[in-house]
This record gives sequence, structure tokens and C-alpha cells, in this order.
Amino acid sequence: MPVCKQCQNNFTVYPEDKEFYKRIDVPEPTLCFDCRQQRRYAWRNERVFYDRKCDLCQKPTVSIYSPNKPFKVYCQDCWWSDRWDPLAYGRDFDFTHEFFPQFKEFQREVPRMALVSKNSTNAEYANHSGDNTNVYLSSVIWYSENIYYSNWVMYSQDCFDCTYIYKNTQVSYELTSSRDCFNCNWSNLLFDCSDCYFGFDLRGCKNCFLCSNLRHKEYCINNKEYSKEDYEKKMKEIDFGSFKTICNLKKKYEEMVQTKAIHRNIIENSENCTGNHIFRSKNCHECFDIDNMENAKYTVSSLEAKDCYDGYHFGFNSELLYEIHAVTNGYNNMFTNFSYDNQHLQYCDSCHDSHDLFGCVCLKKNPFSIFNKTYSEEDYKKLKNKIIDHMRKTGEYGEYFPHDLSPFGYNETVGNFYMPVSKEEAKKHGWNWEDNKPGMFGKETLKNTDIPDNIKDIKDEIINEVLACTDCGRNYKLIPDEIEFYKKQNIPVPRECSECRYIKRMKSRQPRKVWNRKCNKCEKDMKGPYSPERKEKIYCADCYKEEIY
Repeated sequence: MPVCKQCQNNFTVYPEDKEFYKRIDVPEPTLCFDCRQQRRYAWRNERVFYDRKCDLCQKPTVSIYSPNKPFKVYCQDCWWSDRWDPLAYGRDFDFTHEFFPQFKEFQREVPRMALVSKNSTNAEYANHSGDNTNVYLSSVIWYSENIYYSNWVMYSQDCFDCTYIYKNTQVSYELTSSRDCFNCNWSNLLFDCSDCYFGFDLRGCKNCFLCSNLRHKEYCINNKEYSKEDYEKKMKEIDFGSFKTICNLKKKYEEMVQTKAIHRNIIENSENCTGNHIFRSKNCHECFDIDNMENAKYTVSSLEAKDCYDGYHFGFNSELLYEIHAVTNGYNNMFTNFSYDNQHLQYCDSCHDSHDLFGCVCLKKNPFSIFNKTYSEEDYKKLKNKIIDHMRKTGEYGEYFPHDLSPFGYNETVGNFYMPVSKEEAKKHGWNWEDNKPGMFGKETLKNTDIPDNIKDIKDEIINEVLACTDCGRNYKLIPDEIEFYKKQNIPVPRECSECRYIKRMKSRQPRKVWNRKCNKCEKDMKGPYSPERKEKIYCADCYKEEIY
């Protein structure tokens, strides 16, 4: 049993893993799954934005790279334009040195894209997103419109403060891990629901309030059915526009989730799968937040792909991927970061619409290139194989990019949420750290105690005020679009900044880990994302089905 070279824990390489590694001709991993995933986390800055100038046109732009980073950074228009040539940075590979130090030096020369976004309108503050209209301070938004303060939203419209909304959701607020919903607020795990507030694990429900584990019900309060007239009468008695009322309802909702609701491992319409939040998939193991996947293992946040190992945030018609991050429409991509619409890539960073690349950075629409230098097909294959042999000898081949090559400080990345470390620990490992993260404090012009309790009493002029987060103290502002949404939907003004609201939503989801524990009903052994010491009622699939359906 191998020992992880980072955490020193034993981990298992299963026979099917060995077959996959043999198929793609790579050595077995030297890190356990958690450490491999942490290494990919370290390459993903989703939500930390900076103001800086484009290094080409000199215009102000929004960027995920702080001004002190040692990179050239171009705004979206400049980066995608033909005003510069990535091939101009091409260089030869030096066989007297290791690959990763050369690649690190090369990274610092080629201009990077300010934000990871494409084909969008009015989405200046959208990251890792594409094909959208009107997106603000959000990440991982695709094919959507009017999305604010959200992350991982697909094919949806008019959503504020929503997280992991897979598709077809409209006019919703503080909705998490849901799909196919309309006008659903302050809820988690809703499927095909409408007009539901403070719901947990509802399916096919309408007009339900403070309910859990219901199926195809309507006009329910606290899991009790009412007539349409009585339900509407009781709902009119609740002032959802009051901040104090919502705070009290959130406490009741949390109590319901913790003490009354039945929890489960969410694997639906899938065959031979392990992990959590798995939909329409087959033969997927140790996978989390996946949909329409086949033959995958050790993957997280992935859609519409097959034959993939060790990937994070990838998909959309992808196949045969290994140790990748942020790859879409890719085939046979390995050890590659943020690269869309490519075939046959290895050790590439931010390359697009290309094929047969090795060790390239920010290359666009180009074939048969190594370190941004183009070769004939025959010469490319010879040189690529020679470099791979060199990397096998140095022990580099088969590993994803090391932490120190990441263009971000670890505390700027999602790693600091999922697997947090202190600055001292990061520095001990040789990982990057950013000491100048953005944030303004102590400049508020309106105290929280002076904000009117009810949305009906909020004046439009509040957009001119600077507020302070009740959790972290960070200053934030409201924008006209959200005030209009709050008033239309009768939702009180939030007293927390968007980052703290995001963190709370993410903490309402289960960890990306599987534990062995017993079902709280039949006491049979089961696996799931709930550790044995958690107090919620956790049922195995059979007991859950018997109880709920």
C-alpha cells in the first residue's frame, strides 16, 4: 500500500485504477485522493477579484490576479484579440533542467486572461463562466441570465445568492443544491418545486413552507396539509419582508433540518456509483457533484463526461481526462489547467481551441506545439516523447502541477474553504500566499441598526450607502438590480456581505468525503457524506425509500 508523499497516510490503488493508468500510460499517483484534490483546489481562484490595468490596452479591468502577481494580465477583449501572438513567446525545452522549474519561468512571460469568462454580456464580475447575460459577483455560471452573488448555476434565470443550481431554475433566492425550481427561497435540496420557502429535500412540491422530505405535496406548513384557502391565509400572516422575521424563520428551519428531517446520500438515476450528489451517471466512484457522467473516479463538480479520473470542474462533452482542472469539451487531456475545446493536451495552462500541445501556456487555435513553439507533426511527437522520458527520469511525469506553480495564493483559492491551512503551514509546504487580499473595513456610512427592518421601508437611495457585514465587518454595497429584486419578491436587505452569505450556503452542504457509519433506522452498515458523530437522522437508501415514498 503506497504512502502519500504529502500527508504520509496510506492510500489504496485499486486494480481498476491500475488498468486506467496503464491505458493512458502514466505512473501511479504518489499522493492520496485528498492531497491530489487539494493540489487542484490550489489552482482555482473563483471569488477574489482585483482592480488592475490591462497590460496591453492599459484600461482598468477586473481580474483574479492581484497587481503584485508576477504575470502580464490582459483584459478579455485584448486577450482574445489578434493584437498579440502567443507563439512569439515560444522557446526550446532545456534537457539539462527539470520540467516544472522551466514551466514556472515560462508561465511568467505569457500574458494571462484577467478573468475566466467568454461569450457573455454585462458579466464584468463573472469568473469561470460563459454564455451568460447580466451576471454579477458570481462564478461557474453557464447559459444563464440575471444571476447575482451565486456560484455553480446552469441554464437558469433571475437567481440571487444561489449555489449548485443544476438547471432550469428561475426567480429564486438563497437556494442551494436544487434544480428545476421556480420562486423557491431559503431552501436546500429542492427538485421540481415552485413557491416553496424554507424547504429541505422536497420533490414535486408546490406552496410548501417549513417542510422536509415531502413528495408531490401542496399547501403544507410544517409537513401538515391545509386547504388552499387556509394555507394562503396563514402565509399572509407572515411578513417575509421583515429581516427579524426571516432571522427567526432561519432558526426554525435549522432546527427542522437538524432534528426532524431525514438525511440521505444523494445518488439518483445512477448505476454502480459512490460519493454524493450524483445524478444520471454510471460506474462513477468517489465522485461528488456530478451529472451525466460515465466511468469516472475521484472527480468533483463535473458534467457530461466519461472515462475520467482525478478532475475538478470539468465536462461539457469531455472524454478521457486525467489530473485536470477547468477543462470543457476536451478529449485526451492530462495534467492541464483551465483549457477549453482541446484534444491531446498534456501539461498545458490556459490553452484553447487547439490540439496536440505539450507544456504550452495561453495558446489559442494552434496545433503540434511545445512551450508555444510549433513543429511538424512528426517532430512534435518525437520531441514530446523525449520530454516525457526526461520527466520520467526526474520523477515529474504523471503528477499535476505543483502548488508553487499556481498563479494564486492558497488563501485566494477554494482550497482555503474546503481544506483550509494557516499561512505558516502554507509557507512550510512552499505554497503561495497572498497578504493583500481586497476588502474595505470601517468605512460604513450606514450602521446596521439604522437599516429599516422591512424591505417596504427601504429607500432606493440605500445604494449610495456603504454597509458593514455583521459577520466579518467587511464593507459592502447594494446595487439597483438587487434592490429591485428584493422589493419585487418581498425579501429583506441582507446584513452580511456576499462572501459570508456564500460561506454559509456552502456549509449547509455535505463534505466531499465518504464515511462508514450505520443507518439510524435499520442500523445496517452504510457509506455516505455524514461522519458517524453527526446527530442528524441518516437513513440508508432502502430505509429512506420506505419512509419517504
